[in-house]
Amino acid sequence: MSRAKRKSPGGYLYHVLNRANGRLRIFRKDDDFTAFERILAEGVERFNLRLTGYCLMSNHWHLLLWPRLDGELSMFMQWITLTHSQRWHVSHGTQSMGHLYQGRFKSFPIQSGSHYLTVLRYVEQNPLRVGIVKHSIEWPYSSLAIRQGMDKEGLRLSAGPVSLPRKWDQFVDLLPNEPDLRKLEACMSRGRPCGHEGWVEKTAKEMDLESTLRPRGRPKQVNEAE
Repeated sequence: MSRAKRKSPGGYLYHVLNRANGRLRIFRKDDDFTAFERILAEGVERFNLRLTGYCLMSNHWHLLLWPRLDGELSMFMQWITLTHSQRWHVSHGTQSMGHLYQGRFKSFPIQSGSHYLTVLRYVEQNPLRVGIVKHSIEWPYSSLAIRQGMDKEGLRLSAGPVSLPRKWDQFVDLLPNEPDLRKLEACMSRGRPCGHEGWVEKTAKEMDLESTLRPRGRPKQVNEAE
C-alpha cells in the first residue's frame, strides 16, 4: 500500500530531518559537506525557498525551511535528496550500492516566536550536544557558521520570523533542559507540531496530524466488570 501524501501548506516553518541508510557516514570529509551545501544553494535558488537554518552531521542533517506555497516543501526535499543521492554515488563510485537514505524525510511544523528559536538553537547546537566541539560556533557546517561570516559559495540564509537575540552564538551553547529535549525528540520522531497547545491542536487538524498527538500503542482495555 502506498503511503499517504503529506500535507505541507505554505507559510509554515518546518524542521526537516533525514538520516543515512544503515548509519552510513555520508559526510566523511570536507568535500562531502561542501558538496551538500552546494546542492542546498542550488535548491534554494531553483525553488526560491527560504532556508533559515541547518546543520550537517556525519550521518544525518537538519534543515529549517519556510516555504511560501503549498506543496513546495515536498518538491524541494525530493529534489535535494534525489540530487544528493545521485551525486554522492557518482563521487564515491557506489552507483549499485542501493539507497543512500533510510527513507523519505521526516518533518514537523513549528510555531513562530520562542518555539522557532528553541528549534533553531537545537539544530545549531547539534555538534556541541554530541561532544564534537566545545562551542557550537566551532562547527563549520551549519547556519551558525554563516551567521558568523563564513562564506558558503552562494548558500544564503533567509531571515526567520523573529529576530535572533543578541549574542546568539552564546545562546546556542545553552543546552535544553530534559522536558524541552523530550518534547523536541517527540516532534522529530512522530512529526508532531511544535508550539503552544492550542496552536498544536489547530495545526495538527489542518495537516491531518492528529495521530501524532495520541499516545503510542493500543488503547487500554476497559474491564467491564469494574
